[in-house]
Amino acid sequence: MDKLSQLRKMTTVVADTGDIAAIRSLKPIDATTNPSLILKASQDPLYHNLIEDALGFAQGKSKDADEQAKWAVRKVAVNFGQAILQHIPGRVSTEVDAHLSFDRKATEREAEILMDLYAKAGIGPERILIKIASTWEGIEAAEVLEKKGICCNLTLLFNQAQAMRCADAGVTLISPFVGRIYDWYKAKEQKDFSPSEDPGVLSVKAIYDYYKTYHYSTIIMGASFRSTGQVEALAGCDYLTISPALLDALAKESGPLTRALDPKHLDATVAKQSLTESAFRMAVNEDAMSTEKLAEGIRLFCRDLNTLQQWLQQKLMGK
Repeated sequence: MDKLSQLRKMTTVVADTGDIAAIRSLKPIDATTNPSLILKASQDPLYHNLIEDALGFAQGKSKDADEQAKWAVRKVAVNFGQAILQHIPGRVSTEVDAHLSFDRKATEREAEILMDLYAKAGIGPERILIKIASTWEGIEAAEVLEKKGICCNLTLLFNQAQAMRCADAGVTLISPFVGRIYDWYKAKEQKDFSPSEDPGVLSVKAIYDYYKTYHYSTIIMGASFRSTGQVEALAGCDYLTISPALLDALAKESGPLTRALDPKHLDATVAKQSLTESAFRMAVNEDAMSTEKLAEGIRLFCRDLNTLQQWLQQKLMGK
């Protein structure tokens, strides 16, 4: 049996892409998107109809050019999500504007706008995860949204403190970023790491052990993989979101795949903690990697969102 088939027996496999053709081929349970993936997919002529529909919708929402562009961005994300849902049995993650990462109220409002757009497209809340950056404000917003029945995926998660606060907030799912943690340590220490020593892998394992020891219901979804070795080292994690290239590679690999994470075998070395805002901020601040990668991730998502918005605005001006 190939390794992807074996992985699916112990972990929910999610496709990390906005490419609908790839999702149709790979048949994941769930799918995740972000501004970078949507920007890339939007350039494909295959999805011209999704863009044109969003542009027409935006023109009907406002006379103001900037407001039209904002509505176009929202509708593009929802259109891609709606199209993806036709090919998966589970949920799609759609990201809130990263510019709002430090504004709790604005994050809540934006999440509700996205959910309303999905509802008007006939998509129920049980099929959507709203992605929010794991800042203090983002987690606070997610706590409020979850109580309203809006399920959240807390992304750009690099630190145990972020995971602890997410669990206490009762969020549906977290996305710890394996590959970006690995990238930071590889650059800093000028060396590669085996999967068993990989700082990104070890970070997810520590979160897994903590959540399972204290019986949190929040789903752990390892994300941002650089190799099949990293994926294999987290086999057994609740969910793993994997790029099409790595999913293809796993499908072509044979040999046994051993379960690496198992609730029957936990390393329960960290005491249960409920973090105050000041303790949370200090814990993230004291971790140079998480501080830098969180800030960088927000900047990159903002950059790609700006590029997408400018591209859509140009199209609106030409209509």
